[in-house]
Amino acid sequence: MAVPTDPSIEEEEEEHEHDGPTHHPSAPSHEFFDLSTTVDPSYIISLIRKLLPLDSASVNGVVSVDINRESVTDSKEEDAPSVSKSKSENMDVDVSCESSHARGECQDTGDGIEHSGVSVCEDVWEECGCVLWDLAASKTHAELMVENLILEVLLANLIVCKSVRVTEIIIGIIGNLACHEVPMKHIVSTKGLIEIIVEKLFMEDPQCLCETCRLLTVGLQSGESIKWAEALQSEQILCQILWIAENTLNLQLLEKCVGLILAILESQQNVLDDLLPCMMKLGLASILINLLTFEISKLKNDRIPERYSILDLILRAIEGLSVIDEHSQEICSNKELFHLVCDLVKFPDKVEVGNCCVTAAVLIANILSDVADCASEISQDWRLLGGLLDIFPFASDDLEARNAVWNVLARILVRIHETEMNPSSLCHFVSVLVRRIDLIEDELLNQQCVDSSPGSTTDARNTSLMRITSIVNQWTTVKEDPENNGNAEVLVSETDLKKLLDCCHKFSK
Repeated sequence: MAVPTDPSIEEEEEEHEHDGPTHHPSAPSHEFFDLSTTVDPSYIISLIRKLLPLDSASVNGVVSVDINRESVTDSKEEDAPSVSKSKSENMDVDVSCESSHARGECQDTGDGIEHSGVSVCEDVWEECGCVLWDLAASKTHAELMVENLILEVLLANLIVCKSVRVTEIIIGIIGNLACHEVPMKHIVSTKGLIEIIVEKLFMEDPQCLCETCRLLTVGLQSGESIKWAEALQSEQILCQILWIAENTLNLQLLEKCVGLILAILESQQNVLDDLLPCMMKLGLASILINLLTFEISKLKNDRIPERYSILDLILRAIEGLSVIDEHSQEICSNKELFHLVCDLVKFPDKVEVGNCCVTAAVLIANILSDVADCASEISQDWRLLGGLLDIFPFASDDLEARNAVWNVLARILVRIHETEMNPSSLCHFVSVLVRRIDLIEDELLNQQCVDSSPGSTTDARNTSLMRITSIVNQWTTVKEDPENNGNAEVLVSETDLKKLLDCCHKFSK
């Protein structure tokens, strides 16, 4: 949203008033922040003044904020792309509660915001707040806001406000401010602010909960993560986070809540030590597995793109838990989980859920590292073998994931006893390999471009190639037997068969 220097903004045509979304997305990533426009700092300050609750001087000792608008000079500022939309795209922010109050149109309802019969003052507050929500995405604007006490103003509003929409806007503004280092330091140093934000986890409004989870996630990913973790460490709060994840039907809220759990799991060790033991005691592992079960069942029955990102976050959270020594066994020993991720790898249409399948393959590798016997269970599943090979293109930029796939392949292939297999089963395995010769060759070429590779990964890749060669050679012997001639259930191209053998010999070390 481009904000003019004049605080008065032209109204759009009436038919566009309802085009905007009913909630506000996260701050855009930093690469968008270099779009410049002219924003008068005094305009930003005038918006902050309009957010002052009438009784802010007496609310729990919060002192009335005295903002000297005349002390700020005009300057050019960076402006981020629009993050939020209020009820109309352009807003008349020149309307003030003071003028309405002078006309006798506003009454104080006790929630810190004056109201008229049509909530004139709350509408003005919302409009001004939405502009600040947008502007807070810019580092320059965000720093100007905290210098001019926007956090004190927002805290005063949080204390007295009963409007869920106003609460959403307040937390949204703070969420965008928190994306910048200097404003984040102001947030954590504002006494009582983090605590009152955490309390909003007990609201029932999905949009408020979404913004609260987003803000907490940003906090845990920042350099101030310890202070945010301290505010979350009570069992009641952690139980509420898990309850939301387990029970909400709102897809956006589920995504934000699982994202918050993932942020905890990916935090520094001090945060994990503070939060994870209690979360595990409250059933984190089983909740994540239950969520995964539901999402995979939805994936098999309904193609809902909005759910794909949720599935990915759940898988990443489980994968993160699988590498934490104190808790990995609870994940890796779960048979239901193992079958779920194997089913996902075998999912035929990977274009839509490629990233999810990559994470599933890494999770399988982690499980097999802890519970080696599981490899025997899947060694005869040629569909799983094909699914693993199909993952390579989706992991082309992720060396760790590609190495994980090779490790899983090696563990499976060494357990295939081709000399003991019946011709039909052997034919299926060879067909799976031959049909993916191009994927195998491209992956080997990509791997060759990597300057160095861990020894265990090189061993896994070489083991896989040698085992593929042995399986293909056994098939060549079997199909030449007159008793088996013409009995193959699947046609195998002789040209591709030779190409596969040549590829294996070329890249074996």
